[in-house]
Amino acid sequence: MRIYNSQSRQKEEFIPLKEGQAGVYCCGPTVYDYFHIGNARPFIMFDLLRRVLKRQGLKVTYVQNFTDIDDKMILRAKREGISVKELGDRFIAEYFRDAGALGVEPADEHPRATAHIPQIITLIEGLVDRGLAYEAGGDVYYSAADFPGYGKLSGQNMEELEDGARVALDEDKRSPMDFALWKAAKPGEPSWDSPWGKGRPGWHIECSAMSMSLLGESIDIHCGGQDLIFPHHENEIAQSEGATGKPFVRYWMHNGFLNINSEKMSKSRGNFFTVRDILKEYDAEEVRMLMLSAHYRSPLNFSREMMEQARASLTRLYTARDHLAFLLEKTEDKAPQPADEAFAKEAQEALARFDQALGDDLNTAEALGALFDLVYQVNTGLNEHSARNAVQAAWDTLHEATSLLGLLTKKREELPQEVTALAQKRAQARKDRDWKQSDALRAEITALGYTVEDTPQGQKVRKAL
Repeated sequence: MRIYNSQSRQKEEFIPLKEGQAGVYCCGPTVYDYFHIGNARPFIMFDLLRRVLKRQGLKVTYVQNFTDIDDKMILRAKREGISVKELGDRFIAEYFRDAGALGVEPADEHPRATAHIPQIITLIEGLVDRGLAYEAGGDVYYSAADFPGYGKLSGQNMEELEDGARVALDEDKRSPMDFALWKAAKPGEPSWDSPWGKGRPGWHIECSAMSMSLLGESIDIHCGGQDLIFPHHENEIAQSEGATGKPFVRYWMHNGFLNINSEKMSKSRGNFFTVRDILKEYDAEEVRMLMLSAHYRSPLNFSREMMEQARASLTRLYTARDHLAFLLEKTEDKAPQPADEAFAKEAQEALARFDQALGDDLNTAEALGALFDLVYQVNTGLNEHSARNAVQAAWDTLHEATSLLGLLTKKREELPQEVTALAQKRAQARKDRDWKQSDALRAEITALGYTVEDTPQGQKVRKAL
């Protein structure tokens, strides 16, 4: 597999640290609210990354954290009159509900920052001992200027970063680029004992501690949104490599921004939506389809028009699946003809192109293109004269590809008994060449919300879209 490494800014062949294994760390949500539609993109795309790595025969350990101590969490918990832990527990449960609806499988490990306080403190102590961090008034800061490689992920040097720094210089900070590893406790806030007094961890240090605790000092792949490159991931590198002297991450993967109606999503613009909001209007599988429709590194626009396109694309796949299921019931198990063998070969080639696209930096747009080429061949190349093995080849390919993508998860809907009875009567009416009765029965079926299609193999009845 080839991966675009954000640090080297080029595609590289993925070679894991341990043969046959892959350790992947993906930044998860801060659990003070439902996660927003922009968060859904990395959750879905890097869920797919894990699936693809597994398909290639690797044993994958996939870690996605929960930030469960943060200024926003403290403020909301105080406003609601509950503990920060109660707030975190609540929205972690809501995360699993919404992520599960989007087809995102649980990670192998979901560490919480508050469960790794000892590891965080040990890591900070090591940085202080190495002269890379300093204590000031109960806070501990990382000295960015003392880490020679600072800025290598974002491609900026210290002078550029300091010139562009907009943060006010804290009276206890030596430089505007220094960042908090440990924050002294404030009245009423959750806190833990430490060598520097009671306090809580800064945001960046938790990911270094959790990833190294679960995946080792060097990890294969670290994922997240493009907005995390600086300062979050830059600071993770400085902390981790400063502490161990070893490369922290071999491959950095970052997804592009999600815009809403071609504008940056923000609460001030009134276009900020949680996934829970979106799922009131759209099916979760349609949202997943939209996310898969573009390359993960490209910007993606979320709009009604784009959602309609995603719905139409998903409908095409479901229609092809139902058509193949119908043909499997109707076609005969006979010796394949040259056309059948050619089609079976085309199905295999479509799957090979699909896999090749996903192996090329997770190119879902191209992979879907290969899949829809197969759908076109199904619609034009299979009929009542096809051998069952050709139909089976198409069915197997469609199932294998869509299962990997996390699509076509809904089972074929059983027809209501009333509709089945009307369809049987209509089939008999057509056999008797009673066209008036046939048309009347079709109208009854249509009135119940189902469509009827007459094919050489017989009538196909399905729920109207």
